[in-house]
Amino acid sequence: MINDSKLAFDTLEVRSIASARGQPLDRISVRDYMKSVEIGAFQTERGIRQELRFNVVLEVSRHDGAQTDDVDVVLSYDKITEAIEVELETERLNLLETLAERVAERILQHSMAVRVFVRIEKTERGPGSLGVEILRVRDDDRIKDAGVLVRPVVVFLPNHVVEGDQLSEWLNMLEEIDAPTLLCVEPLLAVPFLGAAEPDQRLQLLGIEQTAWRLAARDARCVVVGTRTELDWAFKNRQMSVWAPSRIVMDAVDQPRGDDPIGLTLWFGQAFNAQCVWGCGNVKDDRLKLMQLPKVL
Repeated sequence: MINDSKLAFDTLEVRSIASARGQPLDRISVRDYMKSVEIGAFQTERGIRQELRFNVVLEVSRHDGAQTDDVDVVLSYDKITEAIEVELETERLNLLETLAERVAERILQHSMAVRVFVRIEKTERGPGSLGVEILRVRDDDRIKDAGVLVRPVVVFLPNHVVEGDQLSEWLNMLEEIDAPTLLCVEPLLAVPFLGAAEPDQRLQLLGIEQTAWRLAARDARCVVVGTRTELDWAFKNRQMSVWAPSRIVMDAVDQPRGDDPIGLTLWFGQAFNAQCVWGCGNVKDDRLKLMQLPKVL
């Protein structure tokens, strides 16, 4: 822990040196990396871009790259900028704290990474810079868990299945699938358009979420999930889940259309690397492969 208050606003390199313990580590830094980003928790911050400044110092384990002059031996600063770019492209975020955490976590996945300082600042929110700074240390157990990729099976349930007498039979069949199952649904009733882009998008998504909760009420096996954290837990624990799409869709960098439930289902399958995407029952859409209940002889 750094106790000297004069270090609080010093460069990350100085802070890294001051807090070092044991054998010195090599450091890789990216300074004043500027990006124009849509980020923020307030409604007034949606639809506008803000300038962010990234400063990152990464401490790495010792290597002989300097002696061999071999670029393949060192951890390149490109790994830092790639981590920033990937996290910015993944989804729209509300908090700088979340962005810093995800950038740090991605950087620390590299086997040579030991400790990373990440500072992110908004440069246009006032007369000065507003920002956050975090320090994270590599945790091999956590990285091992993060490296386990669980691929769900995504299934579209049309209204005649959700409201039908054979719902339990459909869910019994889906429970037999040897993979976590994510159910996608459509609005029970047509959602009127208001002619305003964001309100219309949100209303369409809320129509889908009403059906999701209706399905959960009909069968307790169907658990409504709406965030990436909930989805990650559900997939790892083989939970049958129903997707409430508002949060993830509205935070997507390239938003899919909320008035196309099947297109939304296919988008989810691609975004979350699903094993496959199926439709149940009589779905008249060539984009989906269909499954049917087995006939009882």
